[in-house]
Amino acid sequence: MTPHDVSPFALDMPAPEVRERPAPALTGLPGLRFVNPFTTRRKVSTRIRNHETTVSKVNDADGNPIEIAVVVVWQVEGTARAVFEVDDFVQFVTVQAETAVRQIATSYPYDAREDGQLSLRDSAEEITEKLSQEVANRVAAAGVKIVESRITHLAYAKEIAQAMLQRQQAGAVVAARQLIVEGAVGMVEMALERLEQRSVVELDDERRAAMVSNLLVVLCGTQATQPVVNTGTLYG
Repeated sequence: MTPHDVSPFALDMPAPEVRERPAPALTGLPGLRFVNPFTTRRKVSTRIRNHETTVSKVNDADGNPIEIAVVVVWQVEGTARAVFEVDDFVQFVTVQAETAVRQIATSYPYDAREDGQLSLRDSAEEITEKLSQEVANRVAAAGVKIVESRITHLAYAKEIAQAMLQRQQAGAVVAARQLIVEGAVGMVEMALERLEQRSVVELDDERRAAMVSNLLVVLCGTQATQPVVNTGTLYG
C-alpha cells in the first residue's frame, strides 16, 4: 500500500475532537494544603488600651514650670502596619504620647491672662481635643487609632507653686474688691436719689460728700463698723 492509498475502514472512523479543559480553581477545592513550617505567626490584639504618661515637668507658653500627666486611650486599627512599620508599636505609642504632651504643654499657658485665650487649666475640653489630634497624627504610621485623651494631673512646679498661689489669691481679692466697690457705689447712688425724691432731707454739697464718704467706708470696709452718734453739726 502506498502512502496515497486510503484504507476502506478509515472512512467510517470519525475525526477525533480536541477539547480544552478549564484550569481548576486554586481556592475552594478539597485537598491537602501546605504551610511553610519555618514561618512564624504573631498575634496583635485590637482591644482598646490605656496608657498613662508619667508626670512630666515642662515650661508652659509663659515660661512657668508646670507638672502635667495625661491618659491616652488607643486601639490598633491596622495590624499589618503595627507589626511591619515599627519595631514595637506599644513602645512607639508610649514615646509619641510623651512627646505630644510636651508639645501641647509648651504651646499654651497654665492660666489665661486675656478673655477668650485658651489655657491648660480653664480650657480642658479644647486642650484635650488638640492633644488627641496631636497624638493621632504621630501614631497613624503604626496603624493606631486614638479614642480619647484626658489630663490627669496639672499643677505648678513645687518651686513656684507658693508664689503662683499668692498671685491667684491676689487676683481673686482684686476681683472681689472691684465687685464690692461697684455694688457700694450703686447703693450710694440709690440712697441719694431716694432721699431727694422723697424730700427726706436737703443736702448741700458738703453734706452730700460726707454721706457718700461714710457710706463707702461702711460698705467697703473689711471690719465691722462701730456707730458714732454725732451731737454737733457738720459746720462746727
